[in-house]
Amino acid sequence: MLPLLSSLLIAQTSSPLTFREVNPHFITQPQQIRTLPGKLNDVLVFNSNSPEVIEAEGILLSTFPPNGKRVPNAHLNKPLEGRFDVFTHHISRPSHGRTLYQGLLVHNPTSRTVIIRVLQGASYRTSPDAPFINLPPLVEDPSGQVYSGPGSRLMSDILRGVNHNKFPQRLILRPYESQMLFTLPISPSNGRSTFLRLYSNGPVYMANLAMYEVPKIEMGADKKPKTSFRTPNIDEWRYLVTMGRLVTPRDLPPTPLDQDWGDRTIYGRVSGISVGSEWIARLTDEPKKTYLSIPQRGQAFSYPLSTVTTGTHGTKQIQSAPMLARYPDTAYRAHGNYGVHYSLTIPLTNRSSERQTVALTLQTPFKQNHYADRLIFANRPEGQVFFRGTVKISYKDRTGNPQERYFHLVQRRGQQGEPLVRINLDPGERREVEVDFLYPPDATPPQVLTVQTLDLFYGQTLPAE
Repeated sequence: MLPLLSSLLIAQTSSPLTFREVNPHFITQPQQIRTLPGKLNDVLVFNSNSPEVIEAEGILLSTFPPNGKRVPNAHLNKPLEGRFDVFTHHISRPSHGRTLYQGLLVHNPTSRTVIIRVLQGASYRTSPDAPFINLPPLVEDPSGQVYSGPGSRLMSDILRGVNHNKFPQRLILRPYESQMLFTLPISPSNGRSTFLRLYSNGPVYMANLAMYEVPKIEMGADKKPKTSFRTPNIDEWRYLVTMGRLVTPRDLPPTPLDQDWGDRTIYGRVSGISVGSEWIARLTDEPKKTYLSIPQRGQAFSYPLSTVTTGTHGTKQIQSAPMLARYPDTAYRAHGNYGVHYSLTIPLTNRSSERQTVALTLQTPFKQNHYADRLIFANRPEGQVFFRGTVKISYKDRTGNPQERYFHLVQRRGQQGEPLVRINLDPGERREVEVDFLYPPDATPPQVLTVQTLDLFYGQTLPAE
């Protein structure tokens, strides 16, 4: 399992040009870096990723009120209502061989019945559901069968509208009642990623809890006692949220936002309520324009995606979702925006007098915070994977037929990537392309979306788009 946020410590502090002069293995690509239009919506996310590794039972994230609880500071006192999402990502690594259960307890604090509707939900373990395997940098995946790791498979399913039957369609909570929205196993040395889209017609409190399977002693056929194990029941989950404490050991606390430690910056892992589940944008020349003029032949410009405090590529735009509530030793922002849906519409317009071919590419340049006129790549990207997930591309081909294509990408730090699609545009022609993806767990931001007009000889066009 990748150390998701620890890999965010990388920061480019020296000039990329100097970097290339010292080390010819780096590529400096001069081009414009543009601020991504749009913004996060205001949908709340129950966001549980700290501690990522669970070594003991306890509370992972609770929005319950602190009154009547044995450990008041384990509860954030933030009810959820209306549309909200749930994202959790944890690994079980106990000192014994028992199965860990992750349970999501929901409580109705009101005197009327509250109904929670599960609009969509999916969950995967690393093994056997989605083991990490080596995949090519780009694979077209029309049926959702290409994935590596639970985060990769999870976000592919959510993007495609898949809904798992392990979750109820709705949960009816009588006045002051508590129920389990789910109880899911995580076997030792295994991970689980879960994502839900919910709607509640009233306020509810939620707690993400960790408890090991419960031993029970039964008499065998030989009249000798035998130990077996069972899933925790609702009373045991209720007891844990009332009497339990936060799971330990904890992750490293984050670097304060007003301090810049460069490549030693610690972002921390997320545990709390983040604000923003979707970033919808229309990429145009200016806010009031309806088109995006493609670059001149052989030129490109890029839009950073999922930018973090020390990695804005000179735009000073931090896309990380703010936290409405959090534990003091966890991330100040939802760095990485795991599970956030990016929906980008690109009205490509050829304003030149010649036919042009435009390529759209998702890339993972070296993270830096100062230069908006260049990207830095590696000649031969190696080491840890920085992006592993599915991207959907929608457009109309030259005959006007709608196309919807899914690509699974694997990119390491400094990887330029391969074009997702190439569009041939006649002089004056405009065609819209939509790029959709949910930022996957087990990825390290930021990436960029690059629009490039290819430097082809006169009259040359690429094959079918």
